[in-house]
Amino acid sequence: MTTTPKEKLMPDRPAETCPYCNGSNFVKRGVRKNKYQDVQLYLCQECEKTFTSRTIKGKQFPWPVVLDAMSYHNLGYSFESIPKILKAKRGVAPTPETIAKWYEEYKPLCRFERLRPYAMNILRVWKEHAAKFGNKVDMVETVTLAHKQLYRFRYHRPKLALALEEYKNRNFTNLMEYLDTVSTEVPHRDFPNGERMSEVRSKFDTSNMIVKGKENFATKLTKFVIQGVTENKQRHEEVQRFFIANDSVTVATEVPVSIRKEDVEHLEATLKFKVLEEEGLIHLKNRKKKVPFPDVLTGHIDIVQVRNGIVHILDYKPNAAKEKPIEQLTWYALSLSRLTGLRLFEFKCAWFDEKDYFEFYPLHVVKKLDRKRRKRVRYKDGSDVFVPNDNELKIVKKHG
Repeated sequence: MTTTPKEKLMPDRPAETCPYCNGSNFVKRGVRKNKYQDVQLYLCQECEKTFTSRTIKGKQFPWPVVLDAMSYHNLGYSFESIPKILKAKRGVAPTPETIAKWYEEYKPLCRFERLRPYAMNILRVWKEHAAKFGNKVDMVETVTLAHKQLYRFRYHRPKLALALEEYKNRNFTNLMEYLDTVSTEVPHRDFPNGERMSEVRSKFDTSNMIVKGKENFATKLTKFVIQGVTENKQRHEEVQRFFIANDSVTVATEVPVSIRKEDVEHLEATLKFKVLEEEGLIHLKNRKKKVPFPDVLTGHIDIVQVRNGIVHILDYKPNAAKEKPIEQLTWYALSLSRLTGLRLFEFKCAWFDEKDYFEFYPLHVVKKLDRKRRKRVRYKDGSDVFVPNDNELKIVKKHG
């Protein structure tokens, strides 16, 4: 995270419901002023209680300042050096003691805290080595990619190095090798000219697969972050920026991926995956008819995580419960599998917001088995669900 010219401190997001009764019948009731911000107050017409849109109470400083302070510390800065950075960026300077207090309070959410000492040791060694060649190394490598529009690729190399030390993740060195080359060797010329994965309208056969809605830490962390984001278009950026610095499993954001026509031919002919609806044809947005598969499809993965022996591909979708980005996420997984040489069963895909998290195995989308009997999936709470045999997307909400 680099410092930028002083950013305007935005107000908190407007309230959506009363935190006491969950009602939506409320009115504005003046403003509470303090030294650094104005906080909008609301009066609930149902329970007659006064509240703000914030779920975090008692903070004198605007919420973006609190988030930045924690992020900078997990990026390797000391409590004593952070006030100067925040003064230049946000125009305010909490004391080191205040920042340390925030950090201690939110350690259960910012789980990178337990890895920070080990990451700092790794970073120190890398910095000493890089200095011999006049190079600079940061905790998070940040590169702006001009791919039709600007994408902010972030890569937490020390965090991935620590993840690869775990027995379950030991085979993911190819992922590190690919992320290491994004800024220098990825064929960036393909991205302005290639068709976008998000614009593919061809549907995969969803028989023999289910999507699970479940509890996940990503929803808690997202809710924690976006309460201070007033503009919806900034949600992606703020969620990605906070995840890469503060959680223990996010290793990269806005990861560029691509897949070529010959890759798809290999997936279908050699691996026997069912990728295209019709041989060699694909349906793209704003095209009336299906067209031959383009030379290359491109995309950018919101978040890549490594945990429990699986590479997780995550897409932040506001109003996630209304979304079904199966095709987009499956193309991401197919692409990253081809680019890294990792097998498709080593990937999971998911989309989420601050309320919901839905995940599925991309292998179940493209690898079709000749099943005559329905498959039963059991949950830890004793409930179960049958996987459909017909081409029907089955979403199973979380239990318990």
